[in-house]
Amino acid sequence: MKKALFSALSLALLYGCASTPVEPEKPAEPSVQTPGLPVAPPVAARPVQPAAPQVDLSKRSVFYEYDKYDIKDEYRPVLQAHGKYLAENRGKKMLIQGNCDERGSREYNIALGQRRAEGVKRMLLLMGATNTQVESVSLGEEKPRCLDHNEACWWQNRRSDMLYGGEY
Repeated sequence: MKKALFSALSLALLYGCASTPVEPEKPAEPSVQTPGLPVAPPVAARPVQPAAPQVDLSKRSVFYEYDKYDIKDEYRPVLQAHGKYLAENRGKKMLIQGNCDERGSREYNIALGQRRAEGVKRMLLLMGATNTQVESVSLGEEKPRCLDHNEACWWQNRRSDMLYGGEY
């Protein structure tokens, strides 16, 4: 008797946990169609194209950590956009100026600024620009954005600037 009662309760419990019935679909509303024109698929059936992220070409600087010349991932979309722009506009030219903060010798900063500018140039070439479109130079510490003597200011001076023909 206990087994029968347990079986009946288990069956009732399983039956009570079954999913609720789905409401039947409503028939589609008739659409008005102009003879001879194709019917557009319902909005839900149309494929959705994701919007391509837009990068502002006015962003023209890449900033670096102290004594580094590697390009951070956060600047890759900017460089991709400029590389694509140059690839689509073969007549455009760009000058990349590598800059450093005031720390370090003049010779060291000239070399570091050149490595920074060359790194940006390599990235642009990978993105479709040509070697004849892009020139890289080092300004070392000669063109600071900020003249204070603190990390916030030095950070602004550790950069590569991208200038299009006519701007330099």
